[in-house]
Amino acid sequence: MAEAKKEEVKESKGPIGKLKELSEDKEEQMAILSTFVRLGILIWAGGILTINYVEIPGLSKQEKIDPTFIASVFTGVLATFGVEAGQKKKNAASGGGANISKKDMEVLIEKAANTAPAQTIRIEQAPMVLAPQIPPKKG
Repeated sequence: MAEAKKEEVKESKGPIGKLKELSEDKEEQMAILSTFVRLGILIWAGGILTINYVEIPGLSKQEKIDPTFIASVFTGVLATFGVEAGQKKKNAASGGGANISKKDMEVLIEKAANTAPAQTIRIEQAPMVLAPQIPPKKG
């Protein structure tokens, strides 16, 4: 009976122990762990944004918060998963985005460099006197 209890104790491992069983490679373990952390942050940010816009029955009315930071965290975490949230479709007929290839960009940079190879900066400021001032004598 005592041996059966020891076996049960050995089998009940925490999430870290199970992660170590899945993969012996440290980099793969860290990749799995980082995915779970990103999912946790994504769920947290999504929950905060949802609570800000949805009125939940049974909860008192909460004051609205500025969702800018939470939304940026949400879209940033989505981007780490490869999702581009809020991307507008570009249409050439409506003057859409600039679809410039690398070759075209290099040509434009070359032309700009040949047109104005030097830059002149003009600073305007009144003349300044850098001399010690002698206080007037009283008397």
